[in-house]
Amino acid sequence: MKRRVVILTEIISPYRIPLFNALARNPQVDLHVIFLAETDPTLRQWLVYKEEIKFSYEVLPSWRRRIGRYNLLLNSGVARSLKRVAPDVIICGGYNYVASWQTLLWAGIHHVPIFLWSESNLQDQRHGRILVELSKGKFLRRCDGFVVPGSSAREYLRALKVKDELIFTAKNAVDNDLFARLAAVVRDDAAARRRALNLPDRYFLFVGRLVRDKGVFDLLSAYAKLDERVRQNIAVVFAGEGLCRQELERQAKSISPGTVIFPGFAQRDDLAAYYALADALILPTYTDPWGLVVNEAMACGLPVIVSSVAGCAADLVKDGWNGFLVPPGDVRALTRAMGTLAGDLPKLAAMGSNSRELIAEYSPEKWAASVAEAAQPRT
Repeated sequence: MKRRVVILTEIISPYRIPLFNALARNPQVDLHVIFLAETDPTLRQWLVYKEEIKFSYEVLPSWRRRIGRYNLLLNSGVARSLKRVAPDVIICGGYNYVASWQTLLWAGIHHVPIFLWSESNLQDQRHGRILVELSKGKFLRRCDGFVVPGSSAREYLRALKVKDELIFTAKNAVDNDLFARLAAVVRDDAAARRRALNLPDRYFLFVGRLVRDKGVFDLLSAYAKLDERVRQNIAVVFAGEGLCRQELERQAKSISPGTVIFPGFAQRDDLAAYYALADALILPTYTDPWGLVVNEAMACGLPVIVSSVAGCAADLVKDGWNGFLVPPGDVRALTRAMGTLAGDLPKLAAMGSNSRELIAEYSPEKWAASVAEAAQPRT
């Protein structure tokens, strides 16, 4: 049965477009996406690839204000849009916006099933705030079902006493084919691309915001603890921007021998080049609902070193097979993992191949099929 599915989500994220395109192609779904804003210029530097959008969508009028670490986003026209679209099912991407609660209320009044798209996990440091947890508890109790990206998010909902039959796993995905194709093009002319991007022959790669919660200082410390001969042959590249960039650059100058490079923020298509030429991706985060950069790196055939608290860790990292899991904040463990990969090129190649094999199960098409199944009526 074809169902009219409405997804309510914050911004037009480049990594979500392939998922929504795949869902729009699914024969069981008539999709419409409501975005609360086009982008968040105060936090994201992403390009908005509107030309790639192949699904029905709208962007609501909005007003945004950041107050400390909190993000206030107000919208108009939520109920009007829902009435016009007349959904059979609503999937709400989050609970922390006024529009989310308006949608929850509208769904209750009009007897439309509403699912929460939940990526939270038990390891996420953002949990434990009493008012936030109380608010989330109220939202969860009024939902008819839940869509999660993997096992960590599923376990989080189980811990909140959500019935297992109400939880549907749609494996978090990026456009694997796009990243693999772009990486292959780069590798075909690797020397020229290295020169153009001013990259060394070998390097570990971090991709993301340069903030303490991402474990960037741990990565720098771990690199400094590597044997001098290792540091002479392999660098670290921090691809991103953030509040800690200047402090990281200052500390990096004290590491000798060694090379630490800060190329700044890279858009999606340029980012594939950094993946393609790297030895491995490192995500030493202290808190992350998932970590889609891990998907991207694996699609490009990279081993990954990921902290055990990242939402993707339990699903995407098989310790010793396609990378290594390290405890957050454990610089020694991170140094050991880096040293192992730096000194074993055959292991690097084998792990990269294993990453590519595993990530094939995390595609936009598989994500869409799972969401379409969740949207079907239950007897």
